Amino acid sequence: MIVSLIDDAVADGARRARACAVLGVSARTLERWRGAHPTDARPSARRCPANALTAAERDAVLTVVNSAPYRDCSPHQIVPRLADTGVYLASESTLYRVLRAEQLLAHRGRAAAPVRRPPPRHEATGPNQVWSWDITYLKTPVRGVFFYLYLIVDMWSRKIVGWQVCATENAADAAALVTTAGHRAACAPPLRVLHADNGGPMKGATMVVTLERLSVLPSFSRPGVSNDNPFSEALFRTLKYVPAYPTKPVADLAAASAWVAHFVPWYNHVHQHSAIRFVTPEDRHTGRDVALLAARHALYTAARTNTPERWSGATRDWSPITTVRINPEHDRTTESPETAA
Repeated sequence: MIVSLIDDAVADGARRARACAVLGVSARTLERWRGAHPTDARPSARRCPANALTAAERDAVLTVVNSAPYRDCSPHQIVPRLADTGVYLASESTLYRVLRAEQLLAHRGRAAAPVRRPPPRHEATGPNQVWSWDITYLKTPVRGVFFYLYLIVDMWSRKIVGWQVCATENAADAAALVTTAGHRAACAPPLRVLHADNGGPMKGATMVVTLERLSVLPSFSRPGVSNDNPFSEALFRTLKYVPAYPTKPVADLAAASAWVAHFVPWYNHVHQHSAIRFVTPEDRHTGRDVALLAARHALYTAARTNTPERWSGATRDWSPITTVRINPEHDRTTESPETAA
């Protein structure tokens, strides 16, 4: 019956997917029904199990769990307490199911319920507006001992604007790096936001005082959510997967600094970043990417004009990315920042 109804609708001009949706079946189910061994695997109406609680038993459960001795207890506590008094009403899972059905499965007790922090959201429309930074480890010949690489990246251009390798991980070194990077960049307008995760150096007193002195707003990822700092994570991924990355532990602090000193110019001036239309971070940071992308667009337009038979659609999008965001809202349609390096 359903197959014939769908066939009639399609014959009258309806789309098969729409006709299937109206009748509550998927297009894949329709194909299976048309096969050599048609079966109707749709779930039937759920029947009430024979051992379900009766209405009286359900009312008794609600009366007990909402009574004064148990109203502040979870079912994990209610069941053993009832057992000590010689009373069995139902299992823990049944108590949870009844409470959930009655919308009574809420936080019990005086302790405050956990609060979900909203994700950090920042927007950059040009260089030196929002910076992101983090620390990664560099292996040493001594097991369990590491050097610490501090990296600051501009969110809009993906340019590394500051770095240093230290033997320790602390807020004082981080604050000194941020101060030096800010003076070197000579930000105009000044830096607005410095985003990081929740590590100790990021929230140390020295760092907090430094950001206040520089009039920079500190921003932090949610605990345990690495995706809130995608730019630094993508940068570390690029750093540790380049062919020149040391395969053996670095001998000392000078060797580690020397390697990073070679990596940073390559990343800023040679590496074409996939998230910014394959231009270098330095070209984007200085605005040269606009002319480069315009030249690419002109080249592709001319190629399509010369050989239109080889183009089935529009040319590749070479328009500059104008806005970069951390955790963009769902109703926004501009580019997402989480694209890896």
